[in-house]
Parts: sequence; structure tokens; C-alpha cells
Amino acid sequence: MKEAAYYISNPDGTVVCVLCPHRCKIDEAKCGRCRSRMNRGGHLYSLAYARICAMHADPMEKKPLFHFLPGATCFSIASAGCNLSCLNCQNWSVSQVSPMEIPSQTLLPEDCVRLAKKYGCRAVAYTYTEPLTYLEYVRDCASACQEVGLKNVLVTAGYVNEAPLRDLLPFIDAVNIDLKSFSDEVYRKVSRVRLQPILDTLLAMRDAGVWIEITHLLIPTVNDNEQDFRAMCCWLVTNGFADSPLHISRFFPRYRLQQLEPTPLETLLAAKQIAEEEGLRFVYIGNTSLPDVGNTYCPRCGKRLVRREGYCVSQAGFVGVCLFCGTSIPGQWT
Repeated sequence: MKEAAYYISNPDGTVVCVLCPHRCKIDEAKCGRCRSRMNRGGHLYSLAYARICAMHADPMEKKPLFHFLPGATCFSIASAGCNLSCLNCQNWSVSQVSPMEIPSQTLLPEDCVRLAKKYGCRAVAYTYTEPLTYLEYVRDCASACQEVGLKNVLVTAGYVNEAPLRDLLPFIDAVNIDLKSFSDEVYRKVSRVRLQPILDTLLAMRDAGVWIEITHLLIPTVNDNEQDFRAMCCWLVTNGFADSPLHISRFFPRYRLQQLEPTPLETLLAAKQIAEEEGLRFVYIGNTSLPDVGNTYCPRCGKRLVRREGYCVSQAGFVGVCLFCGTSIPGQWT
């Protein structure tokens, strides 16, 4: 275990974790809601530090990131735990448990760098669970990666307090934020968190100059309200995210929402049209085999610039400027 940052010790032996908005008050030998931060003797310790339950070399498109080093490979790592309790979680077997409850292996920051280079990766991705719950480890790994020229990618739900996030952002190059709904009621019901802290995280990342892409899982009867979706898209455009790719993802029954049906394809296509009507310039549909919905098109002349089939990418000489009309396409392409 490693002593955590971002906590307050109380005279009665309890500690208050101030990493995320839950502000868990934790008794001796107990953990907070993320299951990975424990009170030992009036001090807070991270059970997740360097305790890795999953590691893979993944295509960047799997995160998903479409405008950041397309076709590159990233070294993906995760420790157990999450500060959300999503009813639809697809990684519940590692996110809804403590790092002490599942098999793991030690991976120090220097080992992370070594393995990323060994497997020819251009970036390290902190993903699969909620990396912000083991922010100290992410920060140390990201710092080590930055020193040798590796990029750092964060895949997160964004539920974190301002000060810890501010400490981490100088080391992060790109992020995919899971924006689950634009309804606080839905957030509370489905994930047991509030909406506003996620919006605050998006704004902080924008201000820090991090490349941002957004995933929105569209769940039938849960968050497929057209009014809320249109309001979300409007907020994104109004707040400077018109060029941030939006990945509308198809829901399949998982975990505690297995009674629901998969998202109808027509619902996904209608959502894409709404997002584009509201001014989002790069809208993709994921988790489907629909044709063309993963390709990148020039928003000015409409020509296809990047072709994607699954995780296979073909950009035929495209390096960020439309080959047909000269329009600059936001992202990091090379």
C-alpha cells in the first residue's frame, strides 16, 4: 500500500477523502465508495497503487480516440475500483470490487514505461475501470512516460475534485470522457453520482489544452430522451466542444440492466443527426456494424478523409488538413 494524497485526518481516527465529490468519511480499516482507498491508523492509503488487474496493447480507436494518433497502439493498464456504481457497467467484475479481491500484479511506473516501449506503443492509456480513483499512480506513471516521450491517455467518467485534477492534467495528452447523460436525475439513479462535477471536469480539461473526445452510451428508456440529448449537444457546442468528437455508443444488456433491449439502430442514427444539427462537427456511432459511421469526413466539403473498419484505419496521406479543400481538421494526426 502507498499513502494517498488528498485526505484530511480527524481527531477521532477517521479520515475524509477529498479526491472526489463523494468526500467519503472513512473509519479505521474501512474503504471509501471506490473500494480502493483505506484508512489505516488515521492515514489514507491507496490499495490500487501499482496493483494492476489488466494490461493490454490496444488500438487507440478502442478507447475510443479517433482524432488522436489514429492507428497507433497504446499500452492499456487498470487497477480495480471505481467511484461510480453504474447499473450498466460492462467491466463490473473489476470496477465494482477492491484491488485486494481479484488477482493482480505489481507494475511500478518504471515498469510501465519499459513494457510500453517493449510492445511498440506510442502512449499509455489508463482505462477499463476508473483511473481517477488511483490518481497518484496515474500521475507517477504519466510523469515517467512524459520524460521518455510517451503520450498519456485517460479514459474516465470524470468524477473528481478540482485540486487533484489540476495536479494531474499537466501530464495528460488526451482524454475520453464518458458523459452518461445530461440529466442529474439519471446520473443519480444509474451511477449514484451528480452531473455537475463531470461538466466541471470537461471545462477544466478544455482550459488545460487536453485533447478531448466524448463517449455517450445511449440506453433505451434510461437516457434516450431527445430533449436531454439535444440540451447536452447544445451545452457542448456553447462551451467550446464543437470540434471534440462525440462517440454515440450502442447499449447492450449488461450487469444490472439486462432486462433492457439493445439500442435500436434508428435511435442511434437519429441522435447523430441531432448532434450535427446542434453544431457538433465530428459525430461517430460505436458498437455497431453500420456502414460509414466510423469514418472521418471533412465538415466543409464532405469528403472522406479517414476510413475505419473495426479497428483498422486508413488515412491515405491525410495528416490533419483536408486533401480536397484545405480545411484544418482538429486533432493530433501524426
